[in-house]
Amino acid sequence: MNQKPKTHPGGPPGPVADRTPDLRLIAWEITRSCNLACKHCRAEAHPEPYSGELDTAEAKALIETFPETGSPIIILTGGEPLMRKDVFELAVHAKSKGLRCVMATNGTLVTEETAARIRDAGIERCSISIDAPNSRDHDEFRGLTGAFEASLRGIEQLKAAGVEFQINTTVTRHNLSRFKDIFLLAQGLGAAAWHIFLLVPTGRAAELGAEIISAQEYESVLNWFYDFRKTTDMQLKATCAPHYHRILRQRAKQEGIKVDFQTFGLDAVSRGCLGGTGFCFISHVGQVQPCGYLELDCGNVRQTPFPEIWKNSRQFLELRNPKLYRGKCGRCEYERVCGGCRARAQTMRGHYLEEEPLCSYEPRKKA
Repeated sequence: MNQKPKTHPGGPPGPVADRTPDLRLIAWEITRSCNLACKHCRAEAHPEPYSGELDTAEAKALIETFPETGSPIIILTGGEPLMRKDVFELAVHAKSKGLRCVMATNGTLVTEETAARIRDAGIERCSISIDAPNSRDHDEFRGLTGAFEASLRGIEQLKAAGVEFQINTTVTRHNLSRFKDIFLLAQGLGAAAWHIFLLVPTGRAAELGAEIISAQEYESVLNWFYDFRKTTDMQLKATCAPHYHRILRQRAKQEGIKVDFQTFGLDAVSRGCLGGTGFCFISHVGQVQPCGYLELDCGNVRQTPFPEIWKNSRQFLELRNPKLYRGKCGRCEYERVCGGCRARAQTMRGHYLEEEPLCSYEPRKKA
């Protein structure tokens, strides 16, 4: 779900830029309803309808404001976005405004007809979440027997319809040892990319306890990921893992490799945590947040035009100013490319400007 960004080689515009940074990605929770009950769900979603969701007219009006913030890719997400009846109407409307749409779905509701509608609506890629290489463990994590096989059937329907797809995997202590097996499954299915997501303990994920990996395990996983990417041509990306951008540069320096787009793709020209700087989340009721895991009320599109929220939100302005970051994040030489996970800082440290709690790196500049 990536494209080459319009940015200078050194990375995105600095957090204290003279202008509002362009918005690159919007994760839009078009519905919170979901047919699964995943253990890590930030929204603690259920199948029943939620009150207060933006209606079709409101959603289309919101889409029309997006180009004022840049040329963002719209990630239609949920819940399960396919549970919203007008999802394809919204995708077509976004495309008519020159915007690219992708979809984050669990894949279980993708039939032959649905896959054709995804393609015809101009949705360019779907991400399907697979968290284990077998049905027993995946279904247990996702809260529904048969979810694994249903997702694989959905993938086959997307392939038959000519819709590009990627596999997303949430990292837990339970599946760490089987990462290569999950990758091989993704490769065998013909995925365009494999994205790993480092767990953020919010929503149901806050109850996972022992499944949340330590800072040292986090570091090991990301170093493994750096090495593993050399073994495949498939696009690999670590998400909610901002310190991968530090590790990439440390390892590349050790190996005498230039960090550029040709070698490392978007990781060379992007920043770890983009919340409030190049990315934002819009909830089912129109609340704007830095990301789905960081529930800060930065404004609601029903009261304030979305471009004004993106430009003027107090929280967004703070996130764009590294001088306000606390602890070792505030003095780290890798702040420009990392930024730390602001959501983990909020849930584990009590404030989104605190230091990243799952980072073992000590900055050269001492406190």
